[in-house]
Amino acid sequence: MNKRILVVDDEPHITRMIKLVLEQTGRYEVRTENLGRRAIEAAREFRPDLILLDVMMPGMLGSEIGTQLQADPELSGIKFIFLTALVTKDEELKSKGQIGGHVFVAKPISADELCRVVEEHLRQ
Repeated sequence: MNKRILVVDDEPHITRMIKLVLEQTGRYEVRTENLGRRAIEAAREFRPDLILLDVMMPGMLGSEIGTQLQADPELSGIKFIFLTALVTKDEELKSKGQIGGHVFVAKPISADELCRVVEEHLRQ
């Protein structure tokens, strides 16, 4: 059975690209959401194994969504990875890809790196 991934980013071209890359592997069912305020509702409906979550979005930050996910007993088991353009690849390497104990990936991200990070995170 394919793993389910929810991609939350306010930029539709980014969610489309990520969806395409992940679905091409044949291992994932991907749903996208471009409104941060709808992320929790989308997680409730879709029940993803993993959420790729943009940090900076209008209306609701990715960190706020992450906090709500962790506080909700129904959703607290869902893993999430932050996507951010606020951090450079060098900073990502120096911090070993963690912010406050949460995994993050600097944008832009290559298709290969995206697949690697997703696989790694789902195995944990």
